[in-house]
Amino acid sequence: MVTFIASILLLIVGYIVYGKVVERIFGINDQNPTPAYTSNDGLDYMPMSWWKASLIQLLNIAGTGPIFGAIMGALYGPIAFIWIVIGCIFAGAVHDYFSGMVSLRHNGAQFPTLVGKYLGGKMKFATTIVSIILMILVAAAFTAAPAQLLTEITPLSFTTWLVIIFAYLIIAAILPINKIIGRVYPIFGAILIFMAVSIGIGMFSFDNPIPNLTLSNLHPGEMPIWPLLMVTISCGAISGFHSTQSPILARTLKKESEGRKVFYGAMIGEGVIAMVWAAAGMTFFGSTGALNAALEAGGPAGVVNEISLTTLGTFGGILAILGIVVLPITTGDTALRSSRMMLAELLTQLTKKDFNGKGKLALLIVPVAGTTLYLTTIDYSFLWRYVGGTNQIVAAVMLWTGAMYLLKNNKFHWICSIPALFMTAVVSTYFLYAPEGFNLEYGTSLILGMVIWLVVFAWFVRQLMKHKKAGNYEDSELKAG
Repeated sequence: MVTFIASILLLIVGYIVYGKVVERIFGINDQNPTPAYTSNDGLDYMPMSWWKASLIQLLNIAGTGPIFGAIMGALYGPIAFIWIVIGCIFAGAVHDYFSGMVSLRHNGAQFPTLVGKYLGGKMKFATTIVSIILMILVAAAFTAAPAQLLTEITPLSFTTWLVIIFAYLIIAAILPINKIIGRVYPIFGAILIFMAVSIGIGMFSFDNPIPNLTLSNLHPGEMPIWPLLMVTISCGAISGFHSTQSPILARTLKKESEGRKVFYGAMIGEGVIAMVWAAAGMTFFGSTGALNAALEAGGPAGVVNEISLTTLGTFGGILAILGIVVLPITTGDTALRSSRMMLAELLTQLTKKDFNGKGKLALLIVPVAGTTLYLTTIDYSFLWRYVGGTNQIVAAVMLWTGAMYLLKNNKFHWICSIPALFMTAVVSTYFLYAPEGFNLEYGTSLILGMVIWLVVFAWFVRQLMKHKKAGNYEDSELKAG
């Protein structure tokens, strides 16, 4: 119990203290006009109140991510609390803040455009492809799962629910942001918070005590903590998907000082939600072995449903249905919206013709939506495995983008470069070890992962030396002049 309460308090203090540090290093200026006013197009660019933007951001980046992922991560035991707290404060919230604020400083540009500006054209092209693939995978996974559940509890078929959900996704992805997203999503964001608060309070009445911290790996399948925990719990600690969502809200901020509330704050909120559900998974079932058995029987959705019904009764069951059905759908539609924006920027740059605006919506949404619809027919667990790894690659790239932004602006880059180095080690090792990657032996994966990390580290040192040399050259020029 002490560990859980301390973790929640640390997340709150992290927002108040470290969030201010990050904001100060970035250097906000409320005199700068924001894209919401300078590029107002009545579709994606338009001013919105910060509290509404915060709830939309929370819903966009969360969905069921900090619920399902946290429950799966709970299999490792209370050590998962450490990753949620440290990852959220020093990596995830920083990642989200810079993905939103650097976008704002570049007229609401999408993530791949930011990568191109600070990491080069080749990296931009690769990132565009990976990001669109991630958006399609997320949209497909977050469409298939609700459709499967609705098929079980209603007389309609899986195909019928796919068509219904997909029709909504397309409509929400092409309508102006204030029509559906701006009006309805703050309500669902509030429901997500209410669910977490209710379960968090209800945990204190469970038969089993909330476990305190232990550094032991309690995973029943003896899966290694490194790097699997950092991929299993992404939403709630750090998630690359967020870097594709933050530019959506960067186009709505009225002033730069709202960025800490909307971007850093929403991520801290997601960390709290992940903490609650990780603790609930450990506490409700009494052991990681019992939790594992429940997951094998009903999956994360079944676990959420059982905890919600037992804790909150019929009302909890309604909330569980909303959480399992509505929340992933609301993440799926913003994933499609982001992919539509990315495709527009890519085609605009390739053809030198403007693909933004209302007139090109159908042209852009068709190829993305068609691919997504096809993938919904593939096994959900297969989709989700690829979402996890791809997600954390994008996170590492965004952190490197933030680091280069700070370096080029002569600011303290370590707040981004240290977590970037960490996440580089995570994804390097993960894809070597994971079944969806090279499926190598664990020891071999650790060694080769370190080799890849050293290559990236050498590139980073070279960037530091080039920057220092350029700074010394400028100083000498000034002295000579």
